[in-house]
Amino acid sequence: MLEIKELHKSFGAKKVLKGISFKANAGKITGLIGKNGAGKTTIFHSILNFVESEGEITFADKKITAKTYQEIGYLPEERSLMPKLTVFEQVRFLANLKGLTNHEIRKRLEKWLVRLQVKGKSEDKIKSLSKGNQQKVQLICTLIHEPKLIILDEPFSGLDPVNTDLLKHIILDEKKRGAVIIFSDHDMTNVEELCDDLVMVNAGQVVLDGDIRFIRESFGLTRIFVKTAVPLEELQQMPHVIEVSVTKQGNYRLVIDDEKSGAAIFDKVTGGSYVQTFDQQPPTLNEIFKLKAGDE
Repeated sequence: MLEIKELHKSFGAKKVLKGISFKANAGKITGLIGKNGAGKTTIFHSILNFVESEGEITFADKKITAKTYQEIGYLPEERSLMPKLTVFEQVRFLANLKGLTNHEIRKRLEKWLVRLQVKGKSEDKIKSLSKGNQQKVQLICTLIHEPKLIILDEPFSGLDPVNTDLLKHIILDEKKRGAVIIFSDHDMTNVEELCDDLVMVNAGQVVLDGDIRFIRESFGLTRIFVKTAVPLEELQQMPHVIEVSVTKQGNYRLVIDDEKSGAAIFDKVTGGSYVQTFDQQPPTLNEIFKLKAGDE
């Protein structure tokens, strides 16, 4: 388990982190979200001792030291490969620092190249690979030593849908392996799809922390999706309905101010007859993100 307690960090007079505390558990994926400048990368850099911060950070109940780095895999937001090296040389450079021998590296690398469908060979120069395949090589550098703690800063940035889906499966496999995984992303769809837990930071403070499903439901089942012959104007006039729109699927989306009114709305739009769709849900993570961070 990764545990952070009362983390503070300032750059000059600017306070970036203001008492950040949260936990990330083994065998689970924790999403760290927030607007640009909220402090996400500073949290990552504090975990890795790239910057000095006040507070307490432990992994497996121990402080993170140079020895701990062998158990950590970090994918930075700013990708940093050396273009003149071959794929093997690049991976070896970093994997040797994690304690792997050249023999182990070559054996694991070939498997990873196949697993990530890299269009290139271990002896190809980094600069000869496409941007997408270079990102895959960087991911191999992050995961080849089977880290117990995996930190991914914007891992899907620049990837097409096919490679994004491939990376998602890799992340889920690492979760099954039992790693502590924490990643940041601006696409709430990715966060909602992959993460078990969520930490949202706004202006250097934690504003949401917990199980994603529980967080969403704490905002109430205030969204209703319905396919009905009842006209839009009539839906707008129903008690407790504050907004009505039409989805791309042709359903009505109702925003209500009291989840308990769902039953009465159901009775009204169905009239005791069959309707193809009636689904009452909490706000999406994207809506919650805008609600908690949009006013800053």
